[in-house]
Amino acid sequence: MNKNKISVITLGCSKNTVDSERLMSQLKLNKFDLTDDPNQADSVIINTCGFIDAAKEESVNTILSAIELKKKGKLKKVVVAGCLSERYMEDLRKEIPEVDSFFGTEAYEGIVQEFGGDLKYELLGERIITTPKHFAYLKISEGCDNPCSFCAIPLMRGLHKTKPMDQLLAEAESLARQGVKELILIGQDTTDYGIDLYGRRNLAELMNKLSHINGIEWIRLLYVYPSHFPDDLMNEMMNNPKICKYIDIPLQHISDTVLKSMRRGITQRRTKELLNTLKERIPGLSLRTTFIVGYPNETEIEFGELCNFIRDIKFDRLGVFTYSVEENTPSFILGDPVSQEIKEERKAMLMEIQKEISEEKNRSLVGTKMKVLIDSLDNDYYVGRSERDAPEVDGEILIEAKNNTLKIGEFYNIEIYDCNEYDLFGNLPAAGGFIRE
Repeated sequence: MNKNKISVITLGCSKNTVDSERLMSQLKLNKFDLTDDPNQADSVIINTCGFIDAAKEESVNTILSAIELKKKGKLKKVVVAGCLSERYMEDLRKEIPEVDSFFGTEAYEGIVQEFGGDLKYELLGERIITTPKHFAYLKISEGCDNPCSFCAIPLMRGLHKTKPMDQLLAEAESLARQGVKELILIGQDTTDYGIDLYGRRNLAELMNKLSHINGIEWIRLLYVYPSHFPDDLMNEMMNNPKICKYIDIPLQHISDTVLKSMRRGITQRRTKELLNTLKERIPGLSLRTTFIVGYPNETEIEFGELCNFIRDIKFDRLGVFTYSVEENTPSFILGDPVSQEIKEERKAMLMEIQKEISEEKNRSLVGTKMKVLIDSLDNDYYVGRSERDAPEVDGEILIEAKNNTLKIGEFYNIEIYDCNEYDLFGNLPAAGGFIRE
């Protein structure tokens, strides 16, 4: 077999990261050489994102850059897969005919066969970890059943499909054997886990079983849908010390007018009740959310409601997207009446509000000690995270390297001595802070 050197380029979210890691494992099982550098490859596979306009643009530009390398004779083959390809395959074929093959999402078999290999079905759960080896994403489901008017995910990923619990436990045990200490649970809607396969939402049971795996110390939950948060999950998070007191719960908006048009299945009152209940039942909980500004029926009044809500709730972490009109979604018929300039202004206003909240929360942590997982060494600082920080999207804890000798992937008790708006600065206490798990 030709020892084709392949580079897999991953764009978009952590769900795509897991897909690429599984694909890379299959390629390696077929004896292909892998490289992180597309300039050193014979072929590239681009795992695209098609979520919003900016992601689509990045995906198309990446494809075009690979085509230029192919035209110069530096690449033999360009393969495009993932969400953008799933949704716009025929259009892409017409517009970029230089691409050798297009595949949709999770098309492991077709891609491996494209390179002359065979899919190893019995090893489909195996992955080559591309994150730092001490944490990994665990995709517990695929697709989404929620009817959100603005979202094209069901068009690209289909309806919700639970991954069987025994397969997830086996995958998690394999990750733990590779040195993973933190599992980050992901899916388009993690709270729907089990509903299609087991007839009930049993995310709490899954998390409990994952917590018994030797070597796993933290379990973090992302992409929680607010309209159906399981009650037993609150209890599990409250009582299980291995589950991070952290929830990523994208709310998208708070105005009843906007929520109804978005088809979110929840009201402002119920949203506030849920958040208050979560805070009451899970002491020390950190809440992360995301909002969309510039939705077609978001006037200054609805935007003002959102600003006041953020000031009132004081989220620990917050992200903002500007509305992106998507073909074949229910909100498409509403058009895009809010100008991009106004969208960007509203986004900046929300982030300014959140900056003040974040700095206030960080100031309250100065003088405390926190359990910190060290992710990397970046120039003069070790970079770590606490229980309240997910990788890549949240704040960090910076520890001066000249005063400390720390190990990547280990836990330490760190004393916080300063902060800025988003990050904390800490040091090992005089007595040392290494935590033996």
